[in-house]
Amino acid sequence: MAATVYYDKDVDPNALRGKTIAVIGYGSQGHAHAQNLRDSGHQVVIGLAEGSGSRERATKDGFEVRAVADAARNADVVVILAPDPTHRKIWEQIAPSMGKGRTLIVAHAFSVHFGEVKAGPDVDVVLVAPKAPGHRMREVFTEGKGVPALLAVQQDPSGTAWATGLAYAQAIGATRAGVIRTTFAEEVETDLFGEQTVLCGGVSELIKAGFDTLVEAGYQPEVAYFECMNEMKLIVDLMYEGGLSYMRYSVSDTAEFGDYTSGQRIIDSRVRATMKQVLAEIKDGSWAKRWIEEARRGSPELYRRREEEQQGQIEKVGRQLREMMPWLPKRTVPKVSSARPREAVTAAK
Repeated sequence: MAATVYYDKDVDPNALRGKTIAVIGYGSQGHAHAQNLRDSGHQVVIGLAEGSGSRERATKDGFEVRAVADAARNADVVVILAPDPTHRKIWEQIAPSMGKGRTLIVAHAFSVHFGEVKAGPDVDVVLVAPKAPGHRMREVFTEGKGVPALLAVQQDPSGTAWATGLAYAQAIGATRAGVIRTTFAEEVETDLFGEQTVLCGGVSELIKAGFDTLVEAGYQPEVAYFECMNEMKLIVDLMYEGGLSYMRYSVSDTAEFGDYTSGQRIIDSRVRATMKQVLAEIKDGSWAKRWIEEARRGSPELYRRREEEQQGQIEKVGRQLREMMPWLPKRTVPKVSSARPREAVTAAK
């Protein structure tokens, strides 16, 4: 079944007109949403906790910054763009203001779908999920273009939630590229599945397994790194630009034949069965429960694993080899701490 896609022509321009929008959070997504909304002519206020490291940046960017509860109290539309584990605490602060005629927007369905945020029956609840990091979303917007997004409505007591969501998507530039209709369940379940089995978990472990296999067989770690890690960008860029077919067209016939003869031996029926098990744990909420409990304990397992991975051989070899590549941006990752670094830091030149 083909997806339903919406563009600028499908938007009711009056749906957000005259409404104040409170953006809660000013990180990777928050700064991009807020600036795009303002450039589209909307009144935006930023809600941040006292002592937030983003307060100075938001103020410098010309926004009025208020306490979270105060920002929500004076807004028609409230957009939570903070990390998922913080949504319950944020909701507890803004819930008293979220009554009839108010709209709650999230960019990821996690907190709503898994019950961390439980809006009352009078509140419109909308998902607008851009499919790009915030900095890229902002860059593309300033170029007069947009990034695609997903759009869903969970609650629509006003009867206008869809129009509001579509107008919001237009204001951040998404309808320039196309907005795909979805559901809260579909967005969060596919997002978590993709991250865990392919984009982050799957690719990371596949790279490490290939690297370890070569090193254990006696090959030089530096050579193993180039073959299993460094060249990944080349392959992914080709896929991104033209799909699997373009990648296979672009590589050598030797590489393409190896793809067909060995790929399914690596990603075999056992791996596919494990993927189905992971999906089941996402759908029944058990993985979400584990992550929420982990976050509320202060994320000890997360930080332990992060430190272990940062000290792995493949990371040490990579840091050395990247010094041989002056064309790469100099990225550094902050040491493990109680505050997750949301973006790598570019070292000063």
